[in-house]
Amino acid sequence: MTAGDHDVTVVIPARNDAVLLDRCLRALARQTREPAEVIVVDNASTDATGEVARAHGATVVQEERIGIWAAAAAGYDAASSPVIARLDADSVPPADWVQKVAAGLRRRPSAVALTGWGVFEDLPRPVGVPVATLYLGAYYVLGHAAAAGPVLWGSNMALRRTAWHQVRDRVHRWEREVHDDMDLALVLGPGQAVSFDPRLVVGVSARSLKGASQLVRRVRRARRTLELNFREAQPWERWAERLRAAPSPR
Repeated sequence: MTAGDHDVTVVIPARNDAVLLDRCLRALARQTREPAEVIVVDNASTDATGEVARAHGATVVQEERIGIWAAAAAGYDAASSPVIARLDADSVPPADWVQKVAAGLRRRPSAVALTGWGVFEDLPRPVGVPVATLYLGAYYVLGHAAAAGPVLWGSNMALRRTAWHQVRDRVHRWEREVHDDMDLALVLGPGQAVSFDPRLVVGVSARSLKGASQLVRRVRRARRTLELNFREAQPWERWAERLRAAPSPR
């Protein structure tokens, strides 16, 4: 593959997140490998989200249908590079993040998507590290069991544009109460290789942990995401497909 095969478009869906988006875009401006383009999807914001994105030179896509999936999908549709990387507005990628995304997929030619780890930027390190381990560890372990393979985490992930175009009409992009990252992994299915790279790490805000309402909302969205996807295939059917797809031992 040529270097162009690993050009990276970064997509950031955002709604009323001007302050955190500014921090994220400043981090992207310090990358050792410049992304081919940065797309911010302004999801019907009433603050300065769009203005902040334009000030940083990002391409702004307007998506008036409110919802993280609708916004993310609009960004993926607009991406022109072979690799689509995804951050959330509260993500803080280290300077080598784009380079690691490109290198990670280059090392894994059979993988259609890549995801990684996170640390909570706004918690003291002695608290933030174990909390992130519990939070993300539970998400990845339970998600793996349901999907029969690694799931994706929207704050730190990438997928090949060819893979997106294969599933763009099958994902539940107009559902507001789903986890878009988990839904994408479930729709890709166990026959498609999703890879977890522990070296791919970003900082994130701990806002998702604040308040009982956040937990209730996330559990409700997880349940809805699984409900929709289990109509297509139950976990045991997904595991059977994964085992059938596994190479035979020599």
